[in-house]
Amino acid sequence: MVLVFSYVQNSVLSITAISIKSADIPAEFDGYRIVQLSDLHSKRFGSRQQRLAEKVKAEQPDVIFFTGDLIDRRKNDEEAGYQLMEEMVKIAPVYFVTGNHEWQVFVEKEQRLRELGVTVLRNESVTLQRGNSRISLIGIDDPLMTEPDDALFMARQTLENPGQYTILLSHRPELFAFYAEQGIDLTFTGHAHGGQIRIPFVGGLYAPGQGFFPKYTGGSHAIGESTMIVNRGLGNSGVPQRIFNRPEIVVTELESEK
Repeated sequence: MVLVFSYVQNSVLSITAISIKSADIPAEFDGYRIVQLSDLHSKRFGSRQQRLAEKVKAEQPDVIFFTGDLIDRRKNDEEAGYQLMEEMVKIAPVYFVTGNHEWQVFVEKEQRLRELGVTVLRNESVTLQRGNSRISLIGIDDPLMTEPDDALFMARQTLENPGQYTILLSHRPELFAFYAEQGIDLTFTGHAHGGQIRIPFVGGLYAPGQGFFPKYTGGSHAIGESTMIVNRGLGNSGVPQRIFNRPEIVVTELESEK
């Protein structure tokens, strides 16, 4: 029974559905589906990541976001991450930002990801378009390795229309107050691994950057008009066992209130 429990907690994928409603979301983006993945840490879900790919494909996403730590610098298996990205780009456009595990050794990895068709955002922005409407998407490097205010400043310089609804991809959730202060409408983060061990009715036990009983380990959070979604991640790093914290795919659907 212990082995079965351990397998389920570490390897049986879960899906979390979140709806984001706002009058600032363009009407043509109503029903826009975003799949967010994070913190694979070189974990495998079947041959060539097929179990994970099938789950993502079934959600029919319009776009896929990956918020860092595709690889794990402690493990010698980068191919697991590249195989996942190769499968994801067959499903929908993929946008990627760095986590702390790849940032310092990212030059060759960045090139490989771009060759696979992944859009890597490094302190820059792009525009998501649906019909005649647009949303700004900003991606910044892992804030532990860079100054987040400088990164966001650089990204904002590339915004096509500063007045558009704005989504931010960043690895770290502990900086949510800063993201909100910058007027970001919706932020996607990871890094916390769901607190690794989740205590029923309490939440995560420990998260890097936040310590014990962290505030941001999963789900959606709001400060004023700004919302942040924290992905609990797919793999492990350092601590090998998840408890009450299965690997997570987050599916977010935008709803326009216009």
